[in-house]
Amino acid sequence: MVNEKNEKETTLFTVGTKSISNDEFAYLYKKNHQNGEEFSGESIDEYLDLFIKFKLKVAEAESRGMDTTKAFVKELSGYKEELKRPYLAKEDELERLAKQAYQRMQEEVKASHILISVKPDAPPPDTLNAYQEILAIKERLDQGERFQSLAQEKSDDPSAKTNGGNLGYFTALQMVFPFEEAAFSGTIGEVTGPIRTRFGYHLLKIEDRRPSKGQVEVSHILVRGDGAESKKIIDNVYAKLQQGEQWNDLCAKYSQDPGTKDAGGRLKPFGTGALSSAPTFEEVAFSLENSGDISEPILTPFGWHVVRLERKIPMPTYGEMEESLKRRIARDERMQISKSKALTEKKQRLRFTENASVKSTLLELADSTLTQGKWNVVKEDLPGHDVLFQVGEKPYAVSNFLQYVSQNQRSTNQQPNAYFHQLYDQFVVQTLDEAEDLQLQKEHPEYRRLVTEYREGILLFSIMEEEIWIRASEDSVGQRKYYEEHSEKYKVGERIEAQFFASNDTSLLEEVKSQLIAGDSLEGDAKDRFLEIQQLKLFERYDHVVIDRVPWSVGWHEVEANEIHYLVEVRKIIPPGVRSFKETRANVISDYQDYLEKAWLQNLKMKYPVKINKKNKKEVVKAILASQ
Repeated sequence: MVNEKNEKETTLFTVGTKSISNDEFAYLYKKNHQNGEEFSGESIDEYLDLFIKFKLKVAEAESRGMDTTKAFVKELSGYKEELKRPYLAKEDELERLAKQAYQRMQEEVKASHILISVKPDAPPPDTLNAYQEILAIKERLDQGERFQSLAQEKSDDPSAKTNGGNLGYFTALQMVFPFEEAAFSGTIGEVTGPIRTRFGYHLLKIEDRRPSKGQVEVSHILVRGDGAESKKIIDNVYAKLQQGEQWNDLCAKYSQDPGTKDAGGRLKPFGTGALSSAPTFEEVAFSLENSGDISEPILTPFGWHVVRLERKIPMPTYGEMEESLKRRIARDERMQISKSKALTEKKQRLRFTENASVKSTLLELADSTLTQGKWNVVKEDLPGHDVLFQVGEKPYAVSNFLQYVSQNQRSTNQQPNAYFHQLYDQFVVQTLDEAEDLQLQKEHPEYRRLVTEYREGILLFSIMEEEIWIRASEDSVGQRKYYEEHSEKYKVGERIEAQFFASNDTSLLEEVKSQLIAGDSLEGDAKDRFLEIQQLKLFERYDHVVIDRVPWSVGWHEVEANEIHYLVEVRKIIPPGVRSFKETRANVISDYQDYLEKAWLQNLKMKYPVKINKKNKKEVVKAILASQ
């Protein structure tokens, strides 16, 4: 914990009623002068002037409530999430889960399960009955009954009647997350559970583990059906392949897979567990050793197949899979489960306690007006000062939550109870984030300074956009007036209207000169023969090296610069004068912005008087110079 006495800051200047410390100024001066620049009293004075102007603009943005808008809060919150990570010593959750999934994908697990179905939102009695039933099965297993037999007898998974609950081999991201967690942490031969997933309660038995086989890409010829006629056709196809007939020809003629028959029967690459509906096909595909190897006819639920190996694909590196893994995980339930766990940990760390009775009373008042976005709890129903929850020593009253609801409630198709919990949870998360942020700012001055920088940077951009940039770019009358009142700024010397062509081939330049004098135009292909072409425009002195070498007289000129030959046509000589408004409009807008900003700053200085503490200024200058 930082000693508060050591953090006591001396005021360098005030803007209105707000004090800016020596420490803040010194920190930012040093941060913005890190490119080998010498510290000096002059540069400190210049930076102080800029810093005061910056603080004036921030003060005005705050007075307009720009730091309370939803857009501002959302943008700053996003930056804070990035800034706080080093101080929480916590890896990005999406990154952690992606690495965990990749690590698990190096292995394949073979498992069997018994399922007792119960919906996630089932009434408590139904959930309890399912739980007691799975425990009773577990007890029978502990007493020595066979897992396969009990799966066939008791499991609500329809496939268990035929496969005894055997799920075959699978890897990460192929099962629901709680099931995957148990499978990859269990021990071969042991029964794990009960495990709750969105399908119900499971008992899980790990049968085997093996290194990942990566992916395989195969082609197949399919004859649908399992009867004698289908078997006769596939045997005939296999015999023709053995005799050397072309795979693609036979596939196009005999295969009954319309999606692949005209493409040689090629399927997309797949890994272990991807073809759970046809495990025999998967097993045979992975058993083929070399590209071009062909299997004997095999039967699956889809019919008879002959399979040819195209290639085996080893596991890609994490770098190659990172983006696709993160996209999948962002949509996976493990992300939500992880967030829920992180929230529980944060509640414990920040000492979150909830007043369950007040929350329950408030929930009873949630009716259809809430889902219409019109919920309004009156004081007679529930006193607003009642404490809803507490974070550390700080209480949050019902009125705080109701204010949040008033600002965020929207019309929804959800039930009032569900929507109440959604808003309540959002309010809790926001409150905890704010408490965590305040704690970090108190404990870590460098984090506090970074947050202040980002906060005020967002405010500066917003106020400048609203007050100066948009106004200057859209105020065409003001632009024109400024141009007319300051026309001397847009004076220009003698100019020429010219075009030129550059090439190392002088004969090409002569050819184009003849064409242009004759009134012909250059076609696209002809233009590609030149090193550089500049079409007709106005040039000033020093605009281009060739313009400085060519005589400023109407006509055709040939000059050389940097070992390149140029053909230049000067059409007009423009005498000195003032650039037109259209010609210099971009410069006018920029100058007009500066003009508006100076006038605005004068008003801000009157609105928020600036007072510099001369004594403290001497101290901060001395300290900065001594620190270099």
